Amino acid sequence: METKKKTIKTAFTSFSTWLTKATGTPTAFFIALLTVILWAICGHFFNYSETWQLVINTGTTIVTFLMIFVIQQSQNKDTLALHLKLNELIAANKSTSNRLVSSENLSDEELEVIKKYYEKISQITKEKNELFETHSIDEAEENAEEKSNLNKSTSTNKSTKK
Repeated sequence: METKKKTIKTAFTSFSTWLTKATGTPTAFFIALLTVILWAICGHFFNYSETWQLVINTGTTIVTFLMIFVIQQSQNKDTLALHLKLNELIAANKSTSNRLVSSENLSDEELEVIKKYYEKISQITKEKNELFETHSIDEAEENAEEKSNLNKSTSTNKSTKK
């Protein structure tokens, strides 16, 4: 049973990849355009009846419905490949934070926290006019920890002076 599932999945993946590439070409566009033009010309011969209109409506609805699944399969595969490539770059680079490997599996809240770090790094870079300086989440955390320790020691010094 498991082999049959893999065979069906492999066949669908291959088919969806092929179909997505084929339908994303100028040739496919012109075939679709020609179909619509022929349909419009046929309207004269069918007295622009409801059946004539139903033909194009039904055809486009079916094609759209099926293409959603084909395109989504292809998009899922492309997204996975992109994530794997980014994970490889993150893991291979000594200067990057490994916390971002597989970040696509984080919750929305966790992603929002990371986004805020990057917004902060971006703001710091803009303020310092250091466009080409590298910053990381770890560096931002170290800076935040240093500031926190500095604030604690300042608070302690103030309380001991009283």
